This record gives sequence, C-alpha cells and structure tokens, in this order.
Amino acid sequence: MQRYSILDLSPIPEGGTAADALANSASLAQAAEAAGYHRFWLAEHHNMPGIASAATAVVIGHVAAATKTIRVGSGGIMLPNHAPLTVAEAFGTLATLYPGRIDLGLGRAPGTDMETARALRRHMAPEDAFPRDVVELMAYLDAPAPDARVRAVPGQATHVPVYILGSSLYGAQLAAYLGLPYAFASHFAPAMLEEALEVYRRSFRPSPTLAEPYAMMAAGVFAAETDDEALFLRSSQVLAFARLRMGRPGKLPRPVRDLSEVPPAMMEQVGHALSCSATGAKETIRGQLAALIARHRPDELIVTGMIHDPAARIRSFQIAAEVLSDLCEKRNAA
Repeated sequence: MQRYSILDLSPIPEGGTAADALANSASLAQAAEAAGYHRFWLAEHHNMPGIASAATAVVIGHVAAATKTIRVGSGGIMLPNHAPLTVAEAFGTLATLYPGRIDLGLGRAPGTDMETARALRRHMAPEDAFPRDVVELMAYLDAPAPDARVRAVPGQATHVPVYILGSSLYGAQLAAYLGLPYAFASHFAPAMLEEALEVYRRSFRPSPTLAEPYAMMAAGVFAAETDDEALFLRSSQVLAFARLRMGRPGKLPRPVRDLSEVPPAMMEQVGHALSCSATGAKETIRGQLAALIARHRPDELIVTGMIHDPAARIRSFQIAAEVLSDLCEKRNAA
C-alpha cells in the first residue's frame, strides 16, 4: 500500500443542519491534511436528508479552499446524472482554481432512487452510455484537437485525473480497458471486492494515463481510545444504514448502546454490507486494517466513517492515520 485517504459523505447529524455538515467536512479535511492523508473525496447523493454533498463539485471547492496541499475530489460524480461537458467545465474550473489538487472519480449508478434520477436527468435513456460518456469527458479534459467544435472552457488541457468507481465487475473491466485507476466501494458493498480487483489487475491495459494498474479499496474506520467507545460511535452509521434499508432515511443518528430497533434479519444484512471495516482502539484497528491490506493488496486504502460528534470523527481519523502511516512504512520497507 502506497497511500491512505478519506471518503466523506458530509453527514448531516441529528440536531444539526446542512451548514453544520459542510463546516464539519472542511474541518475534517484540514485535520486530514495535517494527519498525512493523501486525498479527501466527497460523494454525490441526492434526496438524502442525512447527506449534504449533493452538489459535489461545489463542496469540493469549499473543501479545497479550506486546505492547502491535500488532493480533493469526487468519490464520485454519478456520470449518468450529468452531461460530460458540464462535468468537464466544473472540474476544469476546480483544477484552474486549485491546480494539481483535483481528482475526478466517476460512478455509473444514479446515486439515488429512480424517481429522483428522473428529476435529475429528465430523460431516462434505455442504453448504457457510461463508457462513451467517460471517453467523451476525458477528451474534454485533454488538449483539444485543432478542429474541435466543442471545448470545455475552463477544462481543456487541465488533464484532471479520472478514476473509475464501482462495486461490481463492470467498473473493474472498464477501468482496465481504458487504463485508468479503479476504486472499489467495499465500504458498503464488499461482496465482489476480491473478484473485481483480480479482474482489474489481470485485464489492465497500459495507457498514456497509467502504465500499471492502480487499485483502491474503501473501508469503514471507527477508532477511539477504547474498543467499547469505538463500537458506541459506530452505532450511528449502523442505525443510519439500517433505517435507509428499511425505507426510513434521515439525519445521522446519535450513537446508542441499544440497537434493538433494528430487526435481527436487517442487522445481519447491515453487518455484511459494512463488514469491510475496522472498529476499536488503536491496536485493535491496527490488526484489522493490516489483515484487510494483506488480503487485498490495495495500492491505496480510502477510509470512511460517519460519526455523529465531529470532534470524535476527527479523532477517529487521526488514530487511523497513525496506524496507516506505520503500515505504509512497514510494507514499503519490506
């Protein structure tokens, strides 16, 4: 493993507002920069009362303005919701304002329910245009052909790095075919992680962008001074995920000791979905993260964790950074 990074959903906590969530994201990014994280990504979700990063490019600009050196980007932009040209213009503008610091991770899902997807796109195309749209978008970010009739301004020749995101074999195959880095959403959909990484590495074709495969995986992290405190902090995400699955999405709940409101069958589903994670005190998460890294051999681990208290969330990522820094040094020295 070469690097470690953060994925933030800008959670809106119970008792708080979207403004609180956006301020918390900026504060977390500043702490992440100080702690040595390589990049800070935000994700596009719509019609979600507990997530404030719907206008992802705008939030990326907010976070980039609050930091100095950490890379900031999308994990990801859901490309079916947007015209490739508008994404190129938005991220070209960000790259112009914050040169050398902007990433563009692209996903194929709508990032919401189908009714909201219709509200976003207006017209639901029956064909899968994602591969074509990725290629079109990359062309807008490249140096334009002399006879190009349509250009992204700003955007052209900014060469914003593009990443393919996914939770199935589809994204792995496309990233390999295009010679792009690949990030797997194992923090909430770990089932096909092993197979997807194997397909990506085996099928990878070198490109002008990337000579060798570069695989990222995501994992939840909930760290605290004790194992018990970390489990308590994690209960907020467990509850939020369970309520979403049960059709009751809301703001990020306060942590609880008693999770009996979640039926056993649903708790089993949630446990599987969130199984790619590390929870506990520093030495506890060290063992859990080391096992994940040894098993899947990512080039980069991107960690996430929705914790209700912003100070506890920052402390969790600081503890994780201490562990990940040590693990990177040991693996690179081996």
